[in-house]
Amino acid sequence: MRIAILSRNPRLYSTRRLVEAGKSLGHQVDVVDTMHCYMDITSNRPSVRYNGKPLPYYDAVIPRIGASVTFYGTSVVRQFEMMGTYSINESVAISRSRDKLRSLQLLSRKGIGMPRTGFAHHPDKIDDLIKNVGGAPVVIKLLEGTQGIGVVLADTQKAAEAIIEAFMGLKANILVQEYIKEAGGADIRCLVVDGKVIAAMKRQAAPGEFRSNLHRGGSASIVRLSPAERKTAVDAAKTMGLSMCGVDILRASSGPVVMEVNSSPGLEGIETATGKDVASMIIQCIEKNAKPNSNKTKGKG
Repeated sequence: MRIAILSRNPRLYSTRRLVEAGKSLGHQVDVVDTMHCYMDITSNRPSVRYNGKPLPYYDAVIPRIGASVTFYGTSVVRQFEMMGTYSINESVAISRSRDKLRSLQLLSRKGIGMPRTGFAHHPDKIDDLIKNVGGAPVVIKLLEGTQGIGVVLADTQKAAEAIIEAFMGLKANILVQEYIKEAGGADIRCLVVDGKVIAAMKRQAAPGEFRSNLHRGGSASIVRLSPAERKTAVDAAKTMGLSMCGVDILRASSGPVVMEVNSSPGLEGIETATGKDVASMIIQCIEKNAKPNSNKTKGKG
């Protein structure tokens, strides 16, 4: 097969591993910079152009699209879908997962465990917003934040009110969530591929930090999942419509709760922690599912 990896940096660990895995399994793999693609929208023969030439037909694309370029990146993926190319994660599903509020609303509708969450633009009574998620301490998140940036733990009611007022003064969209104290600053990243959890790791926050992101100095180790945790991760991926994703779960006293579904998860941490060849499993998923015009949404919706 001919596979394109949509990535802005061919030197990134995840991109390199996917190239290596694809080539080792006998496929031609090209890295295409998403932001350098451009499209002829009006033609009845849709194409993607790159460096002054139309790109060849690809059997499959693997979107590695950063959060800051979601709009343009998903437009490029959609164009490939219009051309009949299989995308391991469809443009609609990527857009859905990048909208944190929409993600939580969809997960809630399916009855998937989540922390109590509130969202408001400018509530008249901030104290009621905090009370509605169980009171302080609470976690306050920017909707557009990534890698733990824009996530604040407010220990007291007064601190929470001050932080919310500050964010609102900046016209920022925020979520307010209950703090899962029993998680102990740890979460579980489950990598779901083709409806199965193929690898999982526990991420522990650094001392004095409550965010467990590896970018924030957290550490990773292998973990054994309970059947409920495994089911929660698979159900979350299915709800988002993602064939490949990272599902971040906290161990709450009420059971597993989903914090986020990441449509472009990094591979370095989980491959290092588990010793599994995750990149090859992703390529094998493409081998199994890539057929012309097989995308469910056909770039619509």
